Amino acid sequence: MKIKTFRGLITDGGIDTVVLHTNTGSTGYRIVKFQIMTNAISTASVEHTMQIFKVPQTTATEVIDFSDNTLLAAAVTMSRIDAFNAPLTQEVIFDNEIFNQDIYITHKDNQSSQSCNYYIELEQMSLALDENTVATLKDMRNQEPSNV
Repeated sequence: MKIKTFRGLITDGGIDTVVLHTNTGSTGYRIVKFQIMTNAISTASVEHTMQIFKVPQTTATEVIDFSDNTLLAAAVTMSRIDAFNAPLTQEVIFDNEIFNQDIYITHKDNQSSQSCNYYIELEQMSLALDENTVATLKDMRNQEPSNV
């Protein structure tokens, strides 16, 4: 099993693209780890929401919709530095789906507009022609008609 890792820092409202597509589509990926960490530890109250999508996004939002079939993963971390002093909490959920195109990471801080770090591990695999076709068709079906 080959693991590829990606990490970065996204500003509030930011969107990062992880370039994974190939000319043949014969390389597939599956998320095996997704972690986020504020870069403002103990200096600001934060409510970070990060999501990973299979299709390009135009805006980052704190709204998570598991009925969205383009959503691959979601992570939320919260910490309060005020009279409540709530401890750092984190929730991460990701799909076991195989994809062979680029992915898009969005970030929204609903509390203080801080940036947030992410770390992603993807299992890389070779796809047989039939698996390649299925993954590519799924990705194409999720695209807006003007993007296909």
